[in-house]
Amino acid sequence: MQHDAIAVIDFGGQYAHLIATKVRRHGVLAEIRQPEDPIEDFRGFQGIIVSGSPSLASHGEDSDYNRAIYDLDIPILGLCFGHQEIAKHYGGEVVHGGRQWGRADLHLVGQHPLFKGLGPIEQVWMSHYDSVTAVGPGFQELGWSVTTDGGPDHRFSAIGSDSLRRYGFQFHPEVDDTVHGDSMLANFVFEICGCSATWSMEAFIADQMDDIRHQVGDGSVFLLASGGVDSTVAATLLARALGPERLELLHVDNGLMRKDESAAVIEFFQGLGLGTNLHFVDASDRFISALDGIVEPEAKRRAIGNSFVDVFEDEARRLGVEGHLLGQGTIYPDTIETGGTKRADTIKTHHNRVPVIEEMLAAGRVVEPLAELYKVEVRELGEKLGIPHELVWRHPFPGPGLGVRLLCSDGVGAVDGLDEIAPLVAEEGRRFGLDAEVLPIRSVGVKADLRAYEHPVLLTGDVDWETLLRAASVLTAEVPGINRCVWNLQSTPPATAVPLAATTTTGRLAVLREADHIVMEGLRRHDLYDEIWQCPTVLVPLDLAGDGGELVVVRPIRSKRAMTATPVELPAALLEELRRDILALDGVSGIALDVTSKPPGTIEWE
Repeated sequence: MQHDAIAVIDFGGQYAHLIATKVRRHGVLAEIRQPEDPIEDFRGFQGIIVSGSPSLASHGEDSDYNRAIYDLDIPILGLCFGHQEIAKHYGGEVVHGGRQWGRADLHLVGQHPLFKGLGPIEQVWMSHYDSVTAVGPGFQELGWSVTTDGGPDHRFSAIGSDSLRRYGFQFHPEVDDTVHGDSMLANFVFEICGCSATWSMEAFIADQMDDIRHQVGDGSVFLLASGGVDSTVAATLLARALGPERLELLHVDNGLMRKDESAAVIEFFQGLGLGTNLHFVDASDRFISALDGIVEPEAKRRAIGNSFVDVFEDEARRLGVEGHLLGQGTIYPDTIETGGTKRADTIKTHHNRVPVIEEMLAAGRVVEPLAELYKVEVRELGEKLGIPHELVWRHPFPGPGLGVRLLCSDGVGAVDGLDEIAPLVAEEGRRFGLDAEVLPIRSVGVKADLRAYEHPVLLTGDVDWETLLRAASVLTAEVPGINRCVWNLQSTPPATAVPLAATTTTGRLAVLREADHIVMEGLRRHDLYDEIWQCPTVLVPLDLAGDGGELVVVRPIRSKRAMTATPVELPAALLEELRRDILALDGVSGIALDVTSKPPGTIEWE
């Protein structure tokens, strides 16, 4: 069936795939396109949305894209960088400066179909360094903005030309912090582009089954089955399209799994009727050996990815299925984070995008039926396929497992520049009634679509939740070199903060596995498991007590699509249980709660 469709041009911003899924949620097909794609690829779409980017429009970056899109007689909406590019192309001015970060109030000027059904002031989300200071002929200002912390006014936060059918939003309607962003996107899709809502998950299933049968032909698929929702849904869809007899499943215990995880995975794959060709290999020693001595986070991810490929190839030879296509349940909306597009900054290396798999992808030897979906769409698909609710709604668990939640260190610590920012951090902390100390380690974050490998701040003090969140927001926004804040669950500031020399060992993994188990059981006991989207537990090689013990950080977050996330307040009774039980573990002497939103702190620390 032919569907009305919107093209989303991916300039490497964090939210390109999020734009696409938001459009699809309105029943309209959205497809990702690259800026350099030939103009013929854009004909037949009812509209185009141009994404944000880590590049700077004011500096002429990314100026090599196919500007022939502006000659097409279809509506175009630019978001953030896209907004600036539209303004420039039609004679406006873009300058470097006027940075806005976080929530802002958009004051609408008059009435326009893009804002049909909305009030005169709308909460929106800003994340930009450039700003539009003037618009060209035929354009008008549709809205101006001011950040909620009372910064200066920003003109031309929404612009449009009805005669040209060209529009721009400086803000991001695709993120949940833009309260009525879904309505704004719907207004563009239906009011401006005139689309009909004919796309659905049922249509996706039918299309994917046809695509799978076409790609596989008379062959079979060998799927890496981690047991997460993505691989479970992918296995079910492949079995539905090909028949279970043409699907081989391999579950690998990499030694980086949760407590008793592999046994549970085998059991529920068998319960789904997929146990006929289900294979299991314990490769724990192999993975731990590959990680020996590695400290740098990206190197760890690559080592884990390469080890998966090695195990897969060995098992394929052993089972005589080398000719099978490789199946993966991987979803790639985070290819932006993993540098999977030409213009994206690499926030983290994807363990399923190591060179060997890239070569297989190029050769058409990989089947990835879920590649373009978001987690929320994968879950919807799982429900449509009849997978039990408890399997569909399991907490996401990273492919590299506990390997990226076990931070490593050479024992020296990241100390460059700490002397300059420590007083600023302490001063900002005192404003909120908190002791604030910069920690001599780094974690991964994302700011304005760029990788931020910066310091966390440890906050100590008895304050309310909203004060904690405000303090974290201010510290990460205003102090250079800070991308994350954690709240000390012990009542007094640490006696010391000394980095420990630590790599990936079975002993440290055992400590982290038990801490993670305590957290998961605590969430279930307090009926919070379904409320919280994900709750990573991180072991940080940092001695805060002078006894050689390490710091455990718990990160409960609420999210729909993983591109943005909000920390969740846990009840005092649960916090006390976690503090008591985790501090009782050998090798642990500190515990803290991550209170950072995404952005600027990524969900995982590595």
